[in-house]
Amino acid sequence: MKRNILGSEIVMNRIAEFVKENRKAAGLTQEQFAIRSGLGLRFIRELEQGKETVRMDKVNAALGMFDMEVVPGRKDGK
Repeated sequence: MKRNILGSEIVMNRIAEFVKENRKAAGLTQEQFAIRSGLGLRFIRELEQGKETVRMDKVNAALGMFDMEVVPGRKDGK
């Protein structure tokens, strides 16, 4: 089973941008967002930097603040 490293980097960058943009639109600092989401400040910083080795349950906790989640799916859309 091959892992598409470039693909995962692109996905994490999109998630990072989404979280950062929506956090700012909500008028929250990273620290405020961490407190409200129940996540650590370090995790929020790493998430917004697009770190690829973050835990998906925590990513979903952050995305849940915006009624979103990451779900598995085929990259070819099938």
